[in-house]
Amino acid sequence: MSKIRLYLQDTVNELLHKVSWPTWAELQSSAIVVMIASLIIALIIFVMDSAFSGFMSTLYKMFV
Repeated sequence: MSKIRLYLQDTVNELLHKVSWPTWAELQSSAIVVMIASLIIALIIFVMDSAFSGFMSTLYKMFV
């Protein structure tokens, strides 16, 4: 039980004194970058899925 307690104390100490937390402005700018990148990737996947769906639909119509 003492090992668990020591582990938790070390964890709290590290989170409070050794970790450099971002400022609110840095956090907001990082969040905006992640949102824009996510939207771009989602758009790329949507376009690829639509193109593949159209291709497969055409292919099925040719052989059925």
